[in-house]
Amino acid sequence: MRYIRYAVLALLAVLLISVSLANRGFVTLKLMPDAVAELLGFNMTVSLPLFVVVLGGIAVGLVIGFFWEWMREYKHRREVDVKSREVRKLERQVGKLKTEKNRGKDEVLAILDETA
Repeated sequence: MRYIRYAVLALLAVLLISVSLANRGFVTLKLMPDAVAELLGFNMTVSLPLFVVVLGGIAVGLVIGFFWEWMREYKHRREVDVKSREVRKLERQVGKLKTEKNRGKDEVLAILDETA
C-alpha cells in the first residue's frame, strides 16, 4: 500500500512539473478592472508565470476550504469536548461509588464485585 501511495505521489509530481513547464508564459494580474482603477486613481499589477497563478490559486483555494471546514466543525469539536469532560466526571463518580460500596468488605470479594 505504501508503494502505491508513493507511485501516485510521483505521478502527481510528474504531472505538476509537466504542466508547469508547458505554461511558463507570463501573464499580468490586475487588482481591478481598468475603468474602476481610473476612477479610484490606482491599480496594482503583477506579472507572473501562468503555472504560478494556477498552482497558487489551487493552494489558496485549499487553504480557504480547510479553514472554512475547521470553522464549520467548531460546534462538533466543542460538543465532543463537553461530552468527554462529562464522561470523565461520571467515571470518577462511579469509582467513588464502587469504593464506598466495597468499604468494609473483604478485598477478594470487593475485587470479584468490581469484575461483575
